[in-house]
Amino acid sequence: MRSVIRRVDWVLILSAITLVLLGLTAMKSFDNGSAESGGSNYYFYRQIFWLVLGLVGFFTTLNISWDFLKTNSIILLFFYFFVILFLVFLLFSGTVIKGAASWYKIYSVAIQPVEFMKIILILILAKYFARRHIEIARFSTIFISGTYVAIPTALVALQPDFGSAVVLVFLWLGMALVGGIKTRHIGLLAGLAVIGGAVLWNFYFLPHQKDRILAFLEPARDVRGSGYHALQSAIAVGSGEILGKGIGYGTQSRLSFLPEKETDFIFAALAEEWGFVGAMIILFFFGVIVWRILRSGIYGESNFEKLYAAGLAIYLVSQATIHIGMNIGLLPITGLGMPFLSYGGSSLISLFFALGILESFSVHKKGIFLGGSEERFKESIM
Repeated sequence: MRSVIRRVDWVLILSAITLVLLGLTAMKSFDNGSAESGGSNYYFYRQIFWLVLGLVGFFTTLNISWDFLKTNSIILLFFYFFVILFLVFLLFSGTVIKGAASWYKIYSVAIQPVEFMKIILILILAKYFARRHIEIARFSTIFISGTYVAIPTALVALQPDFGSAVVLVFLWLGMALVGGIKTRHIGLLAGLAVIGGAVLWNFYFLPHQKDRILAFLEPARDVRGSGYHALQSAIAVGSGEILGKGIGYGTQSRLSFLPEKETDFIFAALAEEWGFVGAMIILFFFGVIVWRILRSGIYGESNFEKLYAAGLAIYLVSQATIHIGMNIGLLPITGLGMPFLSYGGSSLISLFFALGILESFSVHKKGIFLGGSEERFKESIM
């Protein structure tokens, strides 16, 4: 156990913990003991609890050798269909929060299955593309991999949780590109995306979802209705200026002008209190996390490990880009949290679980446990 801990990429883990702590600082400053927040320091203490569970999950997965995933598809498919069933049941028995039936609520705990599906899909796509790096030139390979993603994406969109559905699509497209998808297939997929967008707009999108997109294109069209969130978020970010108003002095968040400040708009709320400098600090630590993940993939022993690292990085970057984009008015409001920063137990636990698998690939390298040189391993991760 001690030798495993010494080989952990502490730069990666401490950067992730730092982002969580920054989010906790924000949640502490937002709280005013109101009933809306669930009581004094409600989100603050619950997020600490999720962080502890996440770290327990990280060290548990770290001490397991996940090499069997490279050759055994049954376990991955079992978890895939297990979560699919949960997504199906959500359509009939899910708890509606913020307009979407995306959660199972057990007493005061809300579980969001799509957060775990994101990690499962990364593992499945990594295994699929790793074994078909030549066959990826065939459209059938792209079609089958797309089917793995299309099923949960459709179920998530029906909740409706359009933001998470977009992340799943970006995850698949990004991993397909890393896997070696052909240019002609990219053009075909782009055409299908345009057709799919037209079908969604005309036959699927609910009125409030259309209003959010129209409010993004023209924020001033309904500042008291569909454009309210985007306007308040832009005010919060702009009013922070260079150094911010100070921790606990963000008027947009503390006076509840900015909705969902612990989750969907935490970046805007932090930018108001910490300013441009604070926003850059957040992006710095997030960049370090992505860098260390990609670096771990570079030193991976197989294509599976490399693709897993690439998929994890794509997931984090795509969700963070959408979150920040909607917070600064560049993208429509989709209701996505910022990885590690926003409040949420399902997200935090699944992310640390994913990092545990990533680190397990490094600390359980065959070169170490089957007589390899520990010095050579240390040199490879420095």
